[in-house]
Amino acid sequence: MGRKNTRSKAKEPYRGKKKSKSGGRHDERIYITGTVDMTRMGYGFITSDDMEDDVFVAARNLNTALHGDKVKVWLYARRKGSRPEGEVVEILERWRTSFVGTLEVMPGFAFLMPDNKNMPFDIFIPTSALKGGKQGQKAVARIVEWKPSSKNPVGEIINVLGEPGLHSTEMHAILAEFELPYTFTEEVENDAARINGEITEKDIRDRRDFRDVPTFTIDPADAKDFDDALSLRKLENGNWEVGIHIADVTYYVRPGSLTEDEAKQRATSVYLVDRVVPMLPERLSNEICSLRPAEDKLTYSAVFELDEKAEVLNEWFGRTIINSDRRFSYNEAQMVIDTGDGDMKEQILLLHDLAQKLRAKRFAYGAFSFERSEVQFELDENGKPLGVKFRDMGTANQLIEEFMLLANRRVAEYVGKKLRGKTFVYRIHDKPDPEKISNFRTFITRFGYKLTSDENNLPKAMNRLMKEVAGRSEQNIIETIALRAMAKAVYSTDNIGHYGLAFKHYTHFTSPIRRYPDMMVHRLLTAYLNHDDPGNKEKIGKLCDHSSKMERVAAEAERASVKYKQVEFMSDKLGQAFDGVISGVTEWGIYVEIIENQCEGMVSVRDLTDDYYEYDEENYCIRGKSTGKLYTLGDRIKVEVVKADLQKKQLDFRFA
Repeated sequence: MGRKNTRSKAKEPYRGKKKSKSGGRHDERIYITGTVDMTRMGYGFITSDDMEDDVFVAARNLNTALHGDKVKVWLYARRKGSRPEGEVVEILERWRTSFVGTLEVMPGFAFLMPDNKNMPFDIFIPTSALKGGKQGQKAVARIVEWKPSSKNPVGEIINVLGEPGLHSTEMHAILAEFELPYTFTEEVENDAARINGEITEKDIRDRRDFRDVPTFTIDPADAKDFDDALSLRKLENGNWEVGIHIADVTYYVRPGSLTEDEAKQRATSVYLVDRVVPMLPERLSNEICSLRPAEDKLTYSAVFELDEKAEVLNEWFGRTIINSDRRFSYNEAQMVIDTGDGDMKEQILLLHDLAQKLRAKRFAYGAFSFERSEVQFELDENGKPLGVKFRDMGTANQLIEEFMLLANRRVAEYVGKKLRGKTFVYRIHDKPDPEKISNFRTFITRFGYKLTSDENNLPKAMNRLMKEVAGRSEQNIIETIALRAMAKAVYSTDNIGHYGLAFKHYTHFTSPIRRYPDMMVHRLLTAYLNHDDPGNKEKIGKLCDHSSKMERVAAEAERASVKYKQVEFMSDKLGQAFDGVISGVTEWGIYVEIIENQCEGMVSVRDLTDDYYEYDEENYCIRGKSTGKLYTLGDRIKVEVVKADLQKKQLDFRFA
C-alpha cells in the first residue's frame, strides 16, 4: 500500500541519456537518488528530495538494496493516476552491513535470522565463519558478499552474544542492533586513565572561586554522573546570585585525544532500562568530572543576578571551582519543598520560588507544557521485571529544569545577540506542520475536546488541553499524538529558535558529561570569551548533524529496551484480559496500549474475521467493508494477551 509523502514541492528529477543495446539512438530515462524504506513484506519505498511522492520498488527490483540504503533509482514511465514506480540501479551507500539475529546451524553451513523487521533476508554463514557460534545463540553477523544472482547475502559472525532470553544477552543485542558500543576499547580507557585529575594552585587562581558559597546537586537516586550544581547567596543589594555550575569536561578532554574522538563518535550517553552506556569513560563521567559532594571540582558556570521577580539583572560566564555541600535525590529535594524543612531548606525553598516564577513567565511567552510520565521497571538481580511504575515530574524536577533552561537560553542569547554572526551550536525546534495540527484537532474531537486557536495561540491552547486530559484514561494517547504532530528538535549552526520552549535563542550547555554538543558549546563560548578563532563552521555543522542522528539512534535503542521488558513482563500473563486504548492503526493491525502499565501489543487484521477491514490513513482507523464497523485511534477496548514474542519484542493481543 503506497504512502503519501507530505513534501510541498517536488524538484525536477535528474534526466539522463542511456545508449540502447543496439548502440543506436538514445532512450531518455529519469533517475533519482533516495533512501530505501523497506517493508516486512520485502518490497520498499524510496523517499527522495527529488520527488513529492514515495517511489514504490517491488522486491525483485531492489537488487540487494536494504532498508536505509542510499540508492539510485530508475523511474518507470508513469500512467496518469498511478503511483510512481521504479527499480534500483545502483547502491550508493549502505546504511548498515551488520545485523543481530539468531543462529540456525546445520551440517556444513548456517544462517543468521535477523531480529530487524526491516531485514527480510536470512544471512548465509559458512561454517568457517561461525566464530564459535552455536545453534540458537544470539550473534552479530556482517555481510561480506551479496551477488545480485544470489537470494541471500553471505556473512561472517563478528560477535557471539550468548543464549537468547538472558538479560545481559538481550541488552547487548539491542546495543548491537543499533550499532552502539557497550564497552570502551582498552586504548580509550588507557587514554582516560592518563588524564590528571589533580587541581593545582594555578587552576584555582585562574578561576572564580565558589567553594564557600552554599552549593548542591539534585539528581535521580541511582545517578553517578552529576554534571550540574546550583549555588545561591544573597547580595548586598538584596538581590540573589544564582550559580549554575556545569562539569568542566573540556578542560580535561582535549581535542585530538582518543577520549575526545570516542566522545565525538558516540555523541551521547545511552540510557537503557537497566544501565547507562556512557559517552565518556567512567574515570571521567563518574569520578573526575562528576560534581560529587565534599570534593573540589572544576566547573564552567553561568552566574546570574536575579531580583525577587526572577528577572535577570546581570550575568557572567566563565570557569569556576566549587565544592558541593550536599547531594540530593529528587525525592529528598521534593520532601524539603513539600514540608518546608530539611537540609539547605533556605536555598532550596528560595530557588524553588524563583524557578516557579521563571516557569510561569516561560508559559506566558508561549512555551508548550508536555510532561509525560516515564515508564520504569522494577528489576530483580537477574534483570527480570517484577513490576512497572511511572516517574512523574515534581516541583524538584522543575527547579532543576528551569535553571538549566535559563543557562542554556542566556548562553545562546549571549552569542546570538551580542556576537551576531558568530558560529555557534543551537538547539532548534521548528514550527509544527499545519496539516498535522489539523489532523490532531480532528482526532481529539472524538474524546469531546477542542483545540481552537490560530498559529500564534497554539501553545496556550495546547497547554489548556493538556491540563484538561491530565489524569484521564486518554491522557497518554492524546499526548502521544500531540508530540507526533510536533517537529523534532535538532542541533544546528543555523538558528531558527526553539518553538516548543518559545525561545528565540537556545542551546545545550548544561550536560557535557553525556552530550557532545554541550562540549562543543563550551569550546565555542571559551573561544569567544578569549577572543579566539571558533573553528570551521561547516565542520561544526557536520558534527551537529551527527549528534542529532546519534540522539535519535539512542532514543530508538532506549525504546527497544523498554519494549523488550514490557514483553517479558507480560509473558506470564497469557490469557489475561486488560483495558486498553488503541494507540496506532496500520494496514496490518491495530496497536493497543494497556492502560494500567502502558505495555503495547497488536491485534492483527487477519484475526478480525467478522468482516474485511480497510485501512483509512487520514482518519486513523480501519473500517469494515460490509458492516462499516470502525476501529479508531483512541478507542477504549478490552484485549486478551495471546502471545509474548521476546525475540521480536512483540505482544499479540485479541479482542477479549
